[in-house]
Amino acid sequence: MDNAIVINDNEFLRQFEHKTDHGIAKIEYSLQERKIFLTKLIVPEELDDVDFKNAFIKTVLDSIQERNLRVVPTSPKIASFLRKNKQYKDLLPVGVRI
Repeated sequence: MDNAIVINDNEFLRQFEHKTDHGIAKIEYSLQERKIFLTKLIVPEELDDVDFKNAFIKTVLDSIQERNLRVVPTSPKIASFLRKNKQYKDLLPVGVRI
C-alpha cells in the first residue's frame, strides 16, 4: 500500500478522490453552509481493507479540518471511524453525537 495518500477535492462531482492503480477511492459529500456531510465511502475492491480505508478517511478529515469545516458523517463507515478516533471529535458540529 502506498503510504502517501493524495486526495483531490472534485467539487463538480462533490467527492474527495484518491487515484490508484486499481481505480479511484472516493468519499462523496454534500456541502451546506459550514458543514460537510460525508455521505458515502467507495473503495476499489483491491483496496478494500481496513488500513487503507482508515488512512484515506484520516487524510480527508485532515483536509476538512484545515478548511475549518464541521463534519456530519452520514456514512456508517465514516461514523464508525469517528467513534474510534476521538481526536476528530472536535470536527462534529455542536449537538451532533455519533
